[in-house]
Amino acid sequence: MIALLLTLLLVATANAAGDPARGAEVFRQNCSDCHSREPGETRTGPTLFSVVGRPAGSIVEYPYSVAMRHSGLVWTPDHLMLYLRAPRKYLPGVKMSFPGLRDKKDREDVVAFLGTLHTAPRAGGNGAAPQSSKSAAIRGSQ
Repeated sequence: MIALLLTLLLVATANAAGDPARGAEVFRQNCSDCHSREPGETRTGPTLFSVVGRPAGSIVEYPYSVAMRHSGLVWTPDHLMLYLRAPRKYLPGVKMSFPGLRDKKDREDVVAFLGTLHTAPRAGGNGAAPQSSKSAAIRGSQ
């Protein structure tokens, strides 16, 4: 119960600062080649479904770098904001070759969008991924 409340608080914080609809577009342009928003779908990078509030390096199916697996991070909106600015500077030794999102507004919007990736889509669509049984494969989530 406490974990659920903390996750909801993290999601609310993520959504407060940015525009999830714009974040979906920034995600599509910058992140979707390597990361899926669908539960259990690994690409070059791990799925970002339910990433907000999830421990870093915790998707069982994904071969994380040693740096990520042992980082001890939990992906809060604050950590995501810092990481997405310059991933390899924030956490040396990670695999992600993406240089980062320099624009703070882009990062805020992407983090807000990532905060939506735990719920079923609402009428009219908000870019959120549907829940599925695949999400059970995500260790450490809710």
